[in-house]
Formats: sequence, structure tokens, C-alpha cells
Amino acid sequence: MNALSVPLFSALLFTAVPVLAGPVTGRVVDPDNRPVAGARVIAAGGGLLRSELTNSRGDFTVDLPDVGTFELRIAADGFRAEPVVVNGAAAARDLGTLRLSVSAVSESIVVSAAQVEIPLSRAASTVTIITGEELRAKQVHSVADALRGVPGLSVAATGGPGAVTGVFPRGGESNYTLVFVDDVPVNAFGGDYDFGHLSAENVERVEVVRGPQSALFGSNAIGAVVRVITRRGGPPTVGGTVEAGGYDTYRLAASTSGGRGPFEWGASADRFTTDNYNGHLTPAGLTVTNDDYERVSGAITAGWRRGERSVRTQVRHATDERGAPGPFGTNPLGFYDHIDEDSRVTNSRTLAAATGTLPVGRGGRVLIQGAYNRLGSDFASPFGPSESSSNRWLGRAQLDFPIFSSLDVSAGAELQRERTGSTFITDMQGEQVQVKRLSAGYFAEARWTAASRLFLTGGVRVDDIHRERFAETLAADSIVAVNPRAAVAWFLRPGGANFTKVRGAIATGIRPPDGFELAFTDNPQLKPERSFSTEAAVEHAFADGRAQFEAVAFHNDYDNLIVAVGSFQQSSRYQTDNIANARARGFELGVTARHRLSTSRPVDVSGRVAYTFVDSEVLAVDGGNAAPPPFTVGDALLRRPRHQLSLEAAVSAGRLAAFLTSRARGRALDVEPSAGTFGGLFYTEGFNVWNAGASWRVHRTTDLLGRIENIAGREYEEALGFPALGRRATIGLRIAAGR
Repeated sequence: MNALSVPLFSALLFTAVPVLAGPVTGRVVDPDNRPVAGARVIAAGGGLLRSELTNSRGDFTVDLPDVGTFELRIAADGFRAEPVVVNGAAAARDLGTLRLSVSAVSESIVVSAAQVEIPLSRAASTVTIITGEELRAKQVHSVADALRGVPGLSVAATGGPGAVTGVFPRGGESNYTLVFVDDVPVNAFGGDYDFGHLSAENVERVEVVRGPQSALFGSNAIGAVVRVITRRGGPPTVGGTVEAGGYDTYRLAASTSGGRGPFEWGASADRFTTDNYNGHLTPAGLTVTNDDYERVSGAITAGWRRGERSVRTQVRHATDERGAPGPFGTNPLGFYDHIDEDSRVTNSRTLAAATGTLPVGRGGRVLIQGAYNRLGSDFASPFGPSESSSNRWLGRAQLDFPIFSSLDVSAGAELQRERTGSTFITDMQGEQVQVKRLSAGYFAEARWTAASRLFLTGGVRVDDIHRERFAETLAADSIVAVNPRAAVAWFLRPGGANFTKVRGAIATGIRPPDGFELAFTDNPQLKPERSFSTEAAVEHAFADGRAQFEAVAFHNDYDNLIVAVGSFQQSSRYQTDNIANARARGFELGVTARHRLSTSRPVDVSGRVAYTFVDSEVLAVDGGNAAPPPFTVGDALLRRPRHQLSLEAAVSAGRLAAFLTSRARGRALDVEPSAGTFGGLFYTEGFNVWNAGASWRVHRTTDLLGRIENIAGREYEEALGFPALGRRATIGLRIAAGR
């Protein structure tokens, strides 16, 4: 850390004092009075959130400080409970039985909408939570597939499983989404992230926060944050899944999680293989080869916690290999006339991190984190091999403390050391060089609560970004970026199952250039791309909480976009420059419902419908009246459809569970698949794809699985020229002991 922050946090650590606590106990049961195991009991108040899981009998114990007032909430998928207010001075008490009721939207912990964990009900940002139970019920094994149903996100894959997959948030670029796996950012240098290889095995939940979050997390959180949180702690569990399906697709996975005393763990491993379109004929009569994919991944997490003191560690490693046959689908100019049988790409990803927390004062906490992330890629082609790599070392120190009962503050510093290189980043002699960047971020955030009805959040982050000299003629460069954010949430109708909540937020974001943009061109003085965004929303729960409607309107302005310009109307003397501009505006609508039918055997029915409208527009370059070729002013941004619709329905009754999903979108502007922007712009047609599946519990530890994806066998492309898979049936077996 920097010279000023180290003494500050060291002093806080050595002056830490214990906090007296009293136990709060109780028991959680479902609407049929059956104990609920694994429900999370959340205590919010006094500056920090505290939570515990219920045991197999539904019992819980939460230790609270002896000062302050706390609001206890229950987080259980598909259910809700009325919050209970507890006074810390009289915290040694038994709350008795807390009975859950069916709810369209459940309470949850959110760690991506503020500098600390907060209940979802208090979030002032637009947040979507995808629980691990949802992933398993819909038999989703890829995070990218899970994100396809999230309002505001457009997911585009250049082919079947393992193909490059980008996520475009609210009209932003695919490198505008900051991705966390547990506590660690995993984007490459410059923000790129390929969602095509991220497994959903052993995932507890996925959090998606739309809108700029650079005031919280700095660079690359310019459009959204996706955080994947894996399971650890709780009752010990062990499980495994084996699946086989069409296109010679096979998957084998295993996972475990649990806790024993102060220790907790989580681990997972999976192997996924598919031939994709190998052996199939293209519309031009070519036989597809070299379209196969294989991924192997593993992760181990371990932790220790006693009261407010904790240590968490994680190590992850994954490798994958995929053929690159080229765009054998739509061929608007006839450029592509053969299958590339030789080109293949191999990727590896390694992550290691450790995080420690320690209580300070009355209700405060210090967090210290260190992490390392590496991405490597090797590409073999008829033109010769190439390679690229991205490395990041991260250190973070944060202090969270209450000012008084309704106001708490977080402040800290973060240091990132990044390095990237590739075959195409060379000096004047043609030798490879590394682009190195050092970023120091300083942040502060305040959160104010008024009578459980009004929640205000304000924060700012200052990033000092320094890039070292990396070739004889490419000098060092520095920039200071300030990103503020303010958000408010207000319950117009507080309390009870039915409520109305309005929200609003305003924020800015940045994305520093990647290594290719800096070094492959002759403008290393490129500045970060920027965004300015506003949003307003309303959430309304009705029918005794069994249904909820949400509407969000947003407006994003993107400035300093990096484009290759050459001699484009003499707009710049460089080959690349920060001269392009764009905007995106639109709205997101969603309705969620859940109901339990009262029969001799309860039947749970749930459904969700979401619609997104995005009006994106390419604007004129700075100081001109034209857009960068091949665009004209007013064109839509690439791969951002104006209309998207998703539908999900699920039913469970006893041993049987079934689901139905649909994904639909309108046409989207794209580039010629072989020549890129040099070949001009074309439209990818819209589509509607349906999936369905079911599971049958043949034993208390064993489920038989089956699903059909793309039921109608629809031919479609998410990216022009790259066909998605047709109809595919899959069967499998899932074993889970200690559910």
C-alpha cells in the first residue's frame, strides 16, 4: 500500500479491542412448519452486516454487539419473513419460531452494490440475484447461460460452447463489465473477459449490478459488475454430476462445501467436452471440422472465522482448448469459402487470494486483501503461433466503521500492478515487450439509513493510473481519474409483504486502454474511456408478496471511446485516439411471481418475465460531424439488439421438478464475419429459443436429470456468421449428500 495508508491501518490493527456480544437464537420453519436448513439469518445495523446459516433443525445463533439496534431478516430461496428488530443491549434472547411465507423475490446478501455487505432490500442500485438453487433447478452449468435471462444484458457468443462470449451491459461494450470470482477481479488488462469458459459448478449465487460502479471498484466497472460467489461453510455437503448429450457433449463435475467449528471450506472440479458442429454440413456444403472444445477447471477455498475475525483463501486454475474453424454460417460477401482445420486456441487461468478481517472499536472492521490473477493464451494457425498474457497483483486495505446508529462509512486504498504482453506488442527491433501499469485507488463511501424507509449511499474514488515506459519511443504516462456515485432508495409503502420502493442513481465510470490499443498503434497517450449514467426505478410487490413488478429507466453517455482513425477527416494525427462518442438509453421491465398450491403435497409454481429496450446510437467524433468508418452518425452500436425478452417458469411437486425458458431478441447490427469492419456492416437476424427440462428424485441423495435445449431446432446466430447449436438433448445424474 502507499506510504500514508500503511501506518493508518497498522495502527488500527494494533488498537483493536474486543466487542462484547450477546447471542440471539431462533428457529426457521417453512409455511408447512417444517424446519428450513441452510437459510441465512441476516442482522443489519451498527455499521456491519452479520449472518449465520440455520442447521439441519432450522436453528440459528447470531452473536451481536452490545450496542445498537439490529434488523434480522431471513434469506431463503422462494420465501420471506417479516423483519425482527433486536436491541443490542438486550441481545441475549430467544426469538422463538420464525415462519416463512412464499415470496416472489427473496431477501439476499449483496456484496457488489456497496463497499460492505448489505441486504438486497436496502440496495439502491439495480441488482439481480441468481441463486445456486435456480442454477441447479434449470440445470445451468455456464455463468454465460445464466446471464442470458438478466434484464439489461446482451450475451453474444461466436458459436457453440467454448466460443468467445461477450456480455454487453445496457448498450455498453463487452469490456465494460467488471467480473469478480468471490473477492477477486478476473478481467484481463484493459477489461476484456471471455464468459465462454466460466463454470457454474459449486456457485452459491451470481450478483449482477447494472450501471457504472467505478466509485466502488475503479477501472473496468464502467457498465456493470458481475460477481460469482461460490459455496463454502454451512452444513457439510458433497455432490457430483455426470451428463451426456447431443453433439457428443459430456460433463463430469464434483463439489463439496461445509464447516466444522471455526473452519469452513469449499472445493469443485469439472470437465466439459463437446464436438459442437464437427461432422455437420454448412449451407455451402462444407463439412465442419476443428470445432471441438474441452475445459478442465478446479478450485479450493478455505477459511477460518471466530466472531468478527476471519481469514479466507482461494486457489483456482482452469485450462481449455478449442478449435477455430472460422465463421461458417451467414456469409454476406462470400469471403469465407473453407473450414480452417488448423487454427486452435489454448487458454489458462490462475487465481490465488487471501482476505483477512479484524474488528476495531465498537462495530468497526479492517479488511486486508492480497490477490494474484493470470490469464494466458496460445494461438496456433497456418500463419504461425502467437501468444498473449495478462497478469495482475492486487492489494487492498479497507476500514468500515459506524459514525452513529444510522450512518456508517467505509474508506480505504487499493493498489494494482498489471502487466500484459503478446506476440504483436514489440519494440522497434521487433522484440516482444511488456506493457506495465500501476494503479493506486483511494475510496470512501457513506451509507445513511432513516427509519428503515430511506437509504442513501454516496461515494467517490480517485484512481492514480501510471503506465511505465515500454519501448524506446513510447514514454511513460499518468492520469488521475475521479469517479463519484450517489444513489437513493425510498420505501413509499413500508413494511409487510406488499411494498413500493423507488430508486435513483447517478455515477461515472472509466476503462483504461488495453495493451493492444496502447502498443500496437502509435498512440500510447490514450486516456481511459468514460461513462456518465443515470437511472430511476420503481419496485412494487403485491398479492401478499407473491408477485413483484420492477421498471428501470436508464441513460448512458460514453465519451473518449478509442477508435482507429488513420487520416479520418484529419480528426487526429494518430492511428488511434479518444475521439469517438456514443450513448445508450432504454428501460427494463420485469414481473416475478411465486405461489404454493395448498394440496396434500405442496406444489410450488414460479415464473419470471423480463423485457429490455435499448436505443443505442453512434455519435459524431469530437470536433466533427461524422462518425468513424464504417459507421454513420445514428447507427446502432454493434451486437446491441433494441428488443430482448426472456421468460422462465418452474414447478416442483414432491420428487418432480420441471422448468421452461425462452430467450428472444430482435435483430442487431454486426460486422462482416470474415473481414470485420473493413467488410462493412450487416444485421444479425432476431430469434426465439425455447428450452425445457425436468428432474426426478429417485433417492434422497440422487436426482435423474433431463433437458432439451433449442426445442424447435431453430437456426440462429448471436454473432453474425457463427451458428449457435441446434436441438440438443441431455440426460444426467446428480448426487448430493448432506443437502
